[in-house]
This record gives sequence, structure tokens and C-alpha cells, in this order.
Amino acid sequence: MDLGRKTAMIPLSTLFSLSTLLVSPALAQTTSTFLWDQLTPGKHLNWVTCYSTFQCARLEVPLDYANASAGTADLAVIRLPANEVGVDTLVSTGASFQVVFGSEYDIVSFDPRGHYSTPVASFFQTDAERALWNAGSLPSSLNASADALPHDWARGSVLGQLAAQRDTSGILKYMTTDNVARDMLLITEKFGFEKLKYYGISYGSILGVTFAALFPDKVERILIDANLTIEATDTDKVLQTFFDSCVAAGPDLCAFYESTASAIADRLTALTNSIRKQPVPVVTPTAYGIIDYSALRSVLFTSFYVPYILWGPVAQGLAALEGGDGSILFSITQTAPPFQCDCSNDTVPFHLNNAEAVFAVQCGDGVQVTDTLDELRDFYDNAAKTSQFVEFLVGGGRVTCAGWKVYREGRFLGPVAAANTSFPLLLLTTSADPVAPEAAALQTLAGFPGSAIFTQDSPGHASITAPSICTSTYFRQYFQNGTLPAPGTVCAADIPIFSPPQGPPAKRADLSADDEALLAALKVIADSVRPVITKKYGN
Repeated sequence: MDLGRKTAMIPLSTLFSLSTLLVSPALAQTTSTFLWDQLTPGKHLNWVTCYSTFQCARLEVPLDYANASAGTADLAVIRLPANEVGVDTLVSTGASFQVVFGSEYDIVSFDPRGHYSTPVASFFQTDAERALWNAGSLPSSLNASADALPHDWARGSVLGQLAAQRDTSGILKYMTTDNVARDMLLITEKFGFEKLKYYGISYGSILGVTFAALFPDKVERILIDANLTIEATDTDKVLQTFFDSCVAAGPDLCAFYESTASAIADRLTALTNSIRKQPVPVVTPTAYGIIDYSALRSVLFTSFYVPYILWGPVAQGLAALEGGDGSILFSITQTAPPFQCDCSNDTVPFHLNNAEAVFAVQCGDGVQVTDTLDELRDFYDNAAKTSQFVEFLVGGGRVTCAGWKVYREGRFLGPVAAANTSFPLLLLTTSADPVAPEAAALQTLAGFPGSAIFTQDSPGHASITAPSICTSTYFRQYFQNGTLPAPGTVCAADIPIFSPPQGPPAKRADLSADDEALLAALKVIADSVRPVITKKYGN
């Protein structure tokens, strides 16, 4: 192993799956081209070539770092070696991240326990059983009907019982974030380094701050982009930004245009009420479905994560929906063809079981939820005072987790803080994030004295959804030189929210060739976010 190389670690899988495609879209989109289960797990990183320019290995780690007799897990680890792919051949987001951070870095990623790593977390015996359970269940708005919350609670209870009953590998109680943080340290050590360089997005932010709290003396660089809390304090702010940006863009770029933000808000309210009363059926050549109240709300909420990509199409879809055409909004959430049962190969060891793995981590990580249904109603009513979109945050969290049964004694419950890390953390927040508000980043900052924070002036979940050369410059300076931005630093995005129809991007006279290459790489990264967001929150 060349210890002269620098290594930056980015998690492959996150709570909202953002990092799965950000590091290597080939890994998520062409799983049939590489058979992970044919790699022999080992106590060292034994690399083999995979996905053309990548290297893959399976690393054996303890299931329980405090009890060796509990057995082992095998982590899927992937890296893009330094200088393997250059700026002129941007074939993946892994290469794009090398443009951002520097080509001297290996871009390393791993799959947290329960996903591609083994044992997998699976509540269903076949993919067909999983598809039947999920059919018609998403999207689900707790405002859709009087029985929506009890229905979600009951489904969560079923999943909780299934998970406990079918956890034959015993993986679930060991999937907690503190164990994944320990895996990160072990991977770092297997590369020959004492300290971690890490860039965490969304759930990756939780991994990063947990690592810093558990191992403050092992921090070389930790960059946190979007400090995830699943709080909705800025969610309505994102919706208001949609209204304001549509007015600023004008009718040629925003199809849902009105002359004032309040007029657009009223138009959306009228459309929502109409759809609640009479849903719109959709039949396309490849799929079919319904745009009802839940689906409409879900598309809007989904767009809050990636507004620079989705707000143009969403505006077109809203305008078309007023005329009874739901195909545009329906197509936004269709990232894969309808499920087809392959009965000859229905149990694949490394299948994409993201929803179950997310459920297990989300519910098993924290304090056990023991709320009754009446207590959950009270909790929801109180949370709804914060945002009109809290239906998607409470429903996917506290309500469904009330049925979870599997907890590990001694799991890390905080505080997520450290008085003196070996190097300051760098935190980044956007000006309006639907699930990672600035207040959460400031709270984290207070727990890690000496760390720094700056802001990207853009809506959306994490800076990567809106390309910014300014932001990326601070990223590189932090990783390469340890330079922290000055207090109050704000970076602008380098593309408009509502853009003209797709076409070759025009060269900007104010940018150098290097900055043009950087902006192109950032656009590749941003574009990769859409399919994983819509897969998580779509129909």
C-alpha cells in the first residue's frame, strides 16, 4: 500500500441515500456488473478491480467491538485511486469529487452495516414480498385522512415485529451509528493512517459528529455538510423560496408563475384542495398511478431537497395538473421501471434493501419510543406548528419507530460533543434546508469548541445540490491546508434556481479553465442526487 497517498472517506449510504450515488453512481446503477458476494472477506483491504476504474474489497469487522464472540460483519469498501481518472474524463461522481478535493486523494467509500455489507438487514424473505408490502403505501401524508396516522403507526408496528422475528443473523442491534463510527476508524487504520479525513452529507453528518465525539483525538479533517436533525424549522422557508424564485424567474422559466409570491401560494393551495377532492389518474407507456393529495405533497417535499434540479419540472407539472394532466409530476418520481418478479433469482445477497436498513438505524439508534397512539397524535399536532410539511418527517420517524423492538444495551446516546478534537471540524449549512436547519449546525458547533461554520446561500439539502465554486474552494482549502473560513462567510451558488431548457452550458468569461472544470464536476454531483431522493420519497 502506498502510504504516501492521501485518503478522503465519504460514506456510500446515508439516511436519505444521498451519498450512494454521490460517490459512485456505477455502484448503485450497475450492480449486476460486479458480484460483491464473490469477494472473499478479510481482515485487510485486499483490493480487486471493479466498475472499470474503481477498486473494491470486503473488510471483516466485529459485530460488537465490546464482545468478539458476537461474530463479524463484512463491509463493502470501494475506492477511486488517486490520479486514476482526470478532469477531462469525468466518468462518475467519484471522479468529480476528486476534482473538488484534489486529484492527489483516493476517494474512499464504504457501505454501512446492513446494505451491501453482510449480514444484510432484511425484513422480507423475497423481493416480491417486499414489493407487495410497499405497493400503494408511498407516499404517505399524515394529513391525507383521519386514519393516516393510525395507519402509519400500525404499519410501523408490523415492520417492527417482522424485523425482530426475522433477524436471524442478529445484525439489527449492531447497526447503530456508534458501531459504524468504529468501523470508520478501523477502515482508516487499515489504510495505515491514525486519523480520519471525512466528508459527511445528511446521515453522513451524524456519522461524522458521532465519530468526533467518540474519537476526538482521531480527527484529522471532518467536514459536515447539512447537519441532519429531521427538524422542520426551515422547511416552510424552502417553500417560500420556491414562491419568491418563481416570481423572480418569470413566466418563461417558471410555468407556475404569478406576479406575486402570495398569488403563487394561493394558486398552489387551490390546486391542492382540488386534488384532495378529486385525484388525477395517470397512465404512461411504461407505468401508471395516481396523483392524489399524498402524491402531490410528496413531490413538493421531494423537490425541497434538490430545488435547482426539480423546481423547473415541478412548476411545469403543477401547471399541467391544473388541466388534469398528472404525467409530469408522476414522471418525476419514476426512477425505475415497475417491479418485475425474477422468480429464478429472488434472493440476492447484495440487494438494495435501503428502506429496511434505514428503518433499523433510525429506530435503533436513539432512545426507545414508547408513545401510545394518543401520545403520538399530541406529538404530531405540536410538531405541525413548526411546518406544514412535518407530515413526512414525523411519519417516517417517531410514528413508525413506536413499533421498533430491537435495541442494543450500551449504545451511544450522546452527548454528541467533544471539548477538544485533534483538529477543528468544519460545518456547512445552506440558507434553507428542509431537514437540516442552520439551528442544528449551530448546536453542533457549540458542542465542538474551536470548530468553524459557513453558509451557502441556496435552498436545498446540503451544498452539493447547488454548485458553488466558492464553497468548493473552502472544501479544498480545509482538506489540503486546514484553513477555516472566517466567521460570517457566505458563498453564493453559481447557477440559477430556474434554468433555461437543458442544453450545452455556455462558457463563462469570468471563469478560468480550472473553475469551468470544477463547475462541470459540481453539476455532475448535483445531477446524481435526484434519482436517489426521488427513489426515497417518490411514488
